[in-house]
Amino acid sequence: MESRREEAGPQGLASALVEAGALTTDWLSAFASVPRELFVPDRIWPGITDGTRQGALVSRVDDPGAWRAAVYSDIPLTTQWDDGAHRGDGLGTTPSSSSSMPRMVCAMLADLDVAGMRAGGRVLEVGTGTGWNAGRLAHRLGGGNVVSVEYDAGVARTAVGNLRRAGLSPAVVVGDGRLGCGTGAPYSRIVATCSVREVPGEWLVQAEDGAVIVAPWGTGYGGEAIVRLRVEGGVASGPFSRSSAFMRLRQHRAARPPFAAYLKGRRWPADGERRTTALSPADTGSWIAQFAIGLRVPGIFWRAERYEGGAYTLWLYADDTASWATADHVPRGGGEFEVVQSGARRLWDEVEDAFGWWDRHGRPGFERFGLTVEASRTGRAEQHAWLDDPARSWPVGRLGPHG
Repeated sequence: MESRREEAGPQGLASALVEAGALTTDWLSAFASVPRELFVPDRIWPGITDGTRQGALVSRVDDPGAWRAAVYSDIPLTTQWDDGAHRGDGLGTTPSSSSSMPRMVCAMLADLDVAGMRAGGRVLEVGTGTGWNAGRLAHRLGGGNVVSVEYDAGVARTAVGNLRRAGLSPAVVVGDGRLGCGTGAPYSRIVATCSVREVPGEWLVQAEDGAVIVAPWGTGYGGEAIVRLRVEGGVASGPFSRSSAFMRLRQHRAARPPFAAYLKGRRWPADGERRTTALSPADTGSWIAQFAIGLRVPGIFWRAERYEGGAYTLWLYADDTASWATADHVPRGGGEFEVVQSGARRLWDEVEDAFGWWDRHGRPGFERFGLTVEASRTGRAEQHAWLDDPARSWPVGRLGPHG
């Protein structure tokens, strides 16, 4: 452990990122000149393994070696919980700001292809966070060509301080990231360091023809991936490239109804109708399976009620509280699983149908899916998903097409 701490540093992280193919040679200078440690606070909660779990607090004051080792590891670092309300040493309820996983943000910068921008083109970043990503963009393009929008005023102030200490001066604007920043438009590139459930129409309005948008995009049901869109004639379209797990844009966080709103004071199974299924609830739980289901099934979410011995019940809920379903998973059981469904919609049937569609197409990965976005007269963008062929798209969250 001590030897790892001694080796921790920007060169070791850069070598690992280059070897992984995330850090490209044209970004090496910015990476070296804008070290991550200048943008990380004294108190952090490092991610564990794949970044989907949170580790305990690491304090630079109490353990500088562990802090530096975390900073120069390829992991996300949570820097704020519960929109700043959390002040303790333990884990908060909801992580709300971070220094993102270096491998992911470096790959996104490569996707952005700033080398292909027109001379004098500008970049809009949504989600300033600690300012590290905006700093690298400013180092490469010049501060006057980078605008970064951050919703949390306190986070923005800290980021500005970090950037100034690094000798960098991109424009940092406090505002709603969905609205972009009209005063800096048009933009040649737009990048989001928070995930969205829909690409805002204002981004398309503020993007010039030929612009590139790179953003983590996730469904309401679950699953998330990086999408790279090219804007032509007010329409943005492009493929997904890789799995991701970013914090949601605050205005895109889901407001879930309380579970009590579904059974309405009755005991399960209430008025639910029973059936059995050959589809294991566990098969629907992978990140890509959730993504595929969410592309085709509208307005539902899930939770797992777990029991001793590894058994659990998968609960499905409709956003309007009018329908629910359960599917029991019993390890080492037979090939059938019990399902109970209630309400106007048969939610398990819908999930089963969407999973079956994905399965029949060979369980495609994220890279075979794509997204097409077009701004509507209402100002809200219309989103269509596609598999392999943009010409065969369907509205996101609709039950179709089949085949």
